[in-house]
Amino acid sequence: MLEYALSFLILAGAIFTFIGSLGLARLRDFYTRLHGPTKATTLGVGCLLIASSLYFNSQGEGISLHEVLITLFLFITAPVSAHLLAKSALHQHLPQVGDKKKPARDN
Repeated sequence: MLEYALSFLILAGAIFTFIGSLGLARLRDFYTRLHGPTKATTLGVGCLLIASSLYFNSQGEGISLHEVLITLFLFITAPVSAHLLAKSALHQHLPQVGDKKKPARDN
């Protein structure tokens, strides 16, 4: 039964990571590209780290503190860094997909 749970987590992690990477490469502007790594890739890497932690816990080595800490730091830092990148892009007046004209920059 554990093998099925680990297989599901690894497959879900791979799919989420692939979708996040594909979104980063294929979406048209900075604001939409920001969603790929911050949403789907964070979930994908989180699933992979949880699967790794469960596997090493089942091998009798106890709970793996490395994977738990990496998951915790990933889920804390990804939204904060995305928020700071979005605020920086708004401050730089980066154009969005629906913008017809170029915004005036204050120099």
